[in-house]
Amino acid sequence: MTAEFRLRQAWTIARLQLRRVFFSKRSSWVYLLALFPSVPFFGHAIEVKLSQSRYASRVTAAAILESIREGDTDEEVLKTAGEPVHERKFRRGPRGEASVEYRNLIYFDGERRWFLHFEAGILQNKRSRPLIDFEDDRKVFAGVFQYFYLRLAVFFGCLGIFMNLFRGEILDKTLHFWFLAPARREVLLAGKYLAGLIAATLIFATGAALSFGLMLWPQDAVELSAFWRAQGPEHLFWYATAAAAGCVGYGSLFLAAGLLVRNPVVPAIVILFWEGINGILPAALQKFSVLYYVQSLAPIPPPMDANAPALIQLLMSPADPPSTVAAVCGLLAVTALVLWIASRSVQRIEINYGTD
Repeated sequence: MTAEFRLRQAWTIARLQLRRVFFSKRSSWVYLLALFPSVPFFGHAIEVKLSQSRYASRVTAAAILESIREGDTDEEVLKTAGEPVHERKFRRGPRGEASVEYRNLIYFDGERRWFLHFEAGILQNKRSRPLIDFEDDRKVFAGVFQYFYLRLAVFFGCLGIFMNLFRGEILDKTLHFWFLAPARREVLLAGKYLAGLIAATLIFATGAALSFGLMLWPQDAVELSAFWRAQGPEHLFWYATAAAAGCVGYGSLFLAAGLLVRNPVVPAIVILFWEGINGILPAALQKFSVLYYVQSLAPIPPPMDANAPALIQLLMSPADPPSTVAAVCGLLAVTALVLWIASRSVQRIEINYGTD
């Protein structure tokens, strides 16, 4: 058989397997994992839109709010700035003593919210905060993408998709039909891997793009337009590429695990532990991790608290991130090695439904 004929066979197997992968009940929860990060960004966007609508009727000039000084009375502030968009009064004091009246006023200047805190009618503190901060939201998205999406959502999503490509067939007692087909077992392996990869990439790249779009939705139109002309398409591309790259690497690991072990919990725990301690491993061992390469493809590094323990900082980021080219080549090399091991295993697999 020629290489071209085997490729056609693998593609035919992939097309036949795609429907099973997309609509399998065992992997239906994968869609929830892919869509879950979009929920908080959608909620944040709705909150910002509602706040903008609610505050629009009571906009106070920024110059007026900047002229207010600590020590002013609440009556002076109300006379100068007018009615706030929100007001709260309460009394507090030690038991048995006269209580003190506290008053909080919130003003809006069209872009920022101003928080004024009064004690006994005297302004004690004034601070302002943007209603929405594009840079902060981008950092939050980078953190959610790297700490949740790559490390957990893509990881367990690939577990659900690729582990069932062979193990699910054994449980359903249908694997022997594939082995009776006039195709070599490594071709069958390639077709199943391709089907899983197409499904996982579409699901998680789409999920990443949806979350990214929801993060951008409530941003200021001028700032968003400038970002989209400069870095927006590039950032969207690399976030989707990083998600797809995670599917490439984790997919190969779990496909091989489905051939080598019966219980998916054991390899999942082992691989998750190995990926989790990647940051504190020697440089040579880090290169045998999918996360080491994948997280380097994200366009923005995740935020890290400078006061966080050193061990946490090591676990959350690679000690020496590879370049983009090195990350892609390294990931493909690791994936090729794992698939070669899987191809050797599939040659020796014997069907015995009674033991599963």
